[in-house]
Amino acid sequence: MSQPRHCPAVLIAAPASGQGKTTVTAALARLHRNHGRKVRVFKCGPDFLDPMILERASGAPVYQLDLWMIGADESRRLLWEAAADADLILIEGVMGLFDGTPSSADLARHFGVPVLAVIDGTAMAQTFGALALGLAHYQRDLPFAGVLANRVGSLRHAQLLEGSLTEGLRWYGGLSRERGIELPSRHLGLVQASELNDLDARLDAAAEALGASCDAALPPSVTFAAPTPQAVAQHLAGVRIGVARDEAFAFTYGANLELLRNLGAQLQFFSPLHDHELPAVESLYLPGGYPELHHHALAANAPMLEAIRAHHQQGKPLLAECGGMLYLLDALTDVAGERAELLGLLPGEATMQKRLAALALQAVELPEGTLRGHTYHHSLTTTALEPIARGLSPNGGRGNEAVYRLGRLTASYVHFYFPSHPEAAAALLRP
Repeated sequence: MSQPRHCPAVLIAAPASGQGKTTVTAALARLHRNHGRKVRVFKCGPDFLDPMILERASGAPVYQLDLWMIGADESRRLLWEAAADADLILIEGVMGLFDGTPSSADLARHFGVPVLAVIDGTAMAQTFGALALGLAHYQRDLPFAGVLANRVGSLRHAQLLEGSLTEGLRWYGGLSRERGIELPSRHLGLVQASELNDLDARLDAAAEALGASCDAALPPSVTFAAPTPQAVAQHLAGVRIGVARDEAFAFTYGANLELLRNLGAQLQFFSPLHDHELPAVESLYLPGGYPELHHHALAANAPMLEAIRAHHQQGKPLLAECGGMLYLLDALTDVAGERAELLGLLPGEATMQKRLAALALQAVELPEGTLRGHTYHHSLTTTALEPIARGLSPNGGRGNEAVYRLGRLTASYVHFYFPSHPEAAAALLRP
């Protein structure tokens, strides 16, 4: 486990959010997959929705990379393991290329992965080249692969954009602005993959459109250093954990579930929307999602409400994050003003709003240990409970989220990244 591995790789970044990074990354993944290559895709920073799309595009699990929340060592392990059998590694950046601390550029530089810049070419011609040149040379030590244009209007438009490139910048092609290629959004993120009945058709159309403007050649190979071996103790050996998973609760990190299994846990998935009883489990994990879109159906499933209340009353562990925490409250009101009464295990109510309420990385010092994660929500919660801890953002972002505890119930807006402290995560769910 000490030998470096080599694999072609690029980090797909952009000058700003909204340039279509996910659409382009998904198109690239599907294009190379359709050429018979094994593609592994990663996502920079905290995100649940983009990975759902990218998993469908690539046909392989998508994990997060981040120098703070995931950490350099864990990110190195994930890349090194992917390089074992992948023909291509794609990393989708977050926000603008140089935005945030740490930024997508920081990650690219740390691992020597060249940047493929995606620039929205709408209403632009030769200025495209100026933007590309600025991204390539703003930080002289940043490895740079080339440029790809998104939302191209015509063949002539693509020729103008390509012709504007200087100093040997490589043209990776252009993706047209055809309808049926762009991925629809909700709030500040994409619609869940499971909600798009035509997703595979969209992905194939995007791959075909991109393939018509480029030769699908692989980028240069990158060397990924071997990680330091880490022993994982079986802190959850034999523990059965019920994990909520359906249209209302789908925001789970693949790395979280993998860690729980590596700790010895047996995961049992269930639906608070559709099931009428819990599986035979010792612990419950209610992740985030969109309970506000299904709060009337959740409220109407009385047998499930009673089963979860009984679980808590028996003193069994229950961890709830963001949407999972809203489910625990007395009631939830959506943006249309419609209110539904829910579990009532946490005193208080939440109200959805159109404005973003919080978006920040978070470090939370719990009695079990310090866990890292992030917060992202559009709801406001009122409760008389006193928190046992509050999150702290490493870069001053809005957040400082409260963590509440009643018996073995722990709830917060924070989406925890379990591998940031495996022992603490295990303690939250261990009977």
